[in-house]
Amino acid sequence: MNTNTKSGPLLMRARAVAVAAGRGFVLALVTLPGAVLGFTLTLTSISLIPIGIGFVTTPWVLTGVRAFADWRRVVAAEWCGVRIPSAYRPIPEGAKPWTRTYAMLSDPATWRDLRWLQVDMTAGFVTALLPAALLFQALEGFALAAGLWRAFSGSGGYWYEFVHVTDQTSALGAGVLGGVLLVVAYRYTPDLLNAHFRLTRAVLGASQGELAERVRVLTETRRDAVDTSAAELRRIERDLHDGAQARLVAMGMDLGTIEMLMDKDPAKAKELIAQARKSSVDALAELRDLVRGIHPPVLAERGLGDAVRALALRLPVSTEVSVELVGRAEAPVESAAYFAVSEVLTNAVKHSGADRIWVDLHHSEGMLRISVTDNGKGGAVIGAGSGLAGVERRLGTFDGVLAVSSPAGGPTMVTMEIPCELS
Repeated sequence: MNTNTKSGPLLMRARAVAVAAGRGFVLALVTLPGAVLGFTLTLTSISLIPIGIGFVTTPWVLTGVRAFADWRRVVAAEWCGVRIPSAYRPIPEGAKPWTRTYAMLSDPATWRDLRWLQVDMTAGFVTALLPAALLFQALEGFALAAGLWRAFSGSGGYWYEFVHVTDQTSALGAGVLGGVLLVVAYRYTPDLLNAHFRLTRAVLGASQGELAERVRVLTETRRDAVDTSAAELRRIERDLHDGAQARLVAMGMDLGTIEMLMDKDPAKAKELIAQARKSSVDALAELRDLVRGIHPPVLAERGLGDAVRALALRLPVSTEVSVELVGRAEAPVESAAYFAVSEVLTNAVKHSGADRIWVDLHHSEGMLRISVTDNGKGGAVIGAGSGLAGVERRLGTFDGVLAVSSPAGGPTMVTMEIPCELS
């Protein structure tokens, strides 16, 4: 009973050592070639910018470097619980190559990635290899003590660390040294792997200045969200006052007149009753439209995909909707996405002159991606006072981005991305 109780933690620790050594070995195999390749391609691509080729290649290369860095962030969190924040500025997918190149090179995170690649191919490679090397060295000492030294006896012996193995006695000395290394590996191997990721975080993590910039952006988006909410409340109040409320007041006055005319002029009373009935129907329709504008029932009951399909059915333009969502996002995200799509579709119907619209919704890599494409005349831009500027502010509340590709003559593609998870 006691033996099993004591051996349990020992086995768990031994397993942790073996796992750390294996992971360190995999990291070492990936770190050196990946860092060297990424750094070399980046420098080469940037050097080609003056002749124009770099404008095309640089965004692709830097996107690959960011993917490599993000993979390391994921591995650090999953293997050792080391969180490395990512603070890349959003790059709209529809931007021109030179715009994307300028935006990525002006991002401080890009130059931080390049510094990290240099560290990763040197100190990072060493710290990743150490956990595996320490354990393998210990096992090598045991193998020499078990008789492996005989394979080197004809070549003047074998140096194991500082022990020159030439016979069984010196091989046993190598075994003792291997035992010492095994104790060290047992104690420090997981910590060495953790040190590798702490080094990665020290170089790759966002600086205080970048975090301050992030806070500033979040402050602006929060202010935009408050302003949008206040404007929405004023719109609801105005619609109630000018619409349903006015109709209900008029209906009440008609009912009072009907009450006086019931005996004096039944025909006129019947006419007013019909008018009151029509006013009640109109008021109910306006209230339903108002509720739909606040939060459509179909969105709450059936999710974003069906809500957008219902929205498309009410459009005067032929609209195809493609949905690939395996779950539902949080209600605020769904609401923001729905009204963003609604605004983009309204703009397309009003201004594009299109006779066909395609809407695509899907979720991948932690992003809800929505694209709205029309075959209209093009020329759409994100500018102050435009509906697209409002959509951009709405998405910014959730760290979402908006990209517009709309050359003269069309077609127009509006792409929206919102980071979220589906449940």
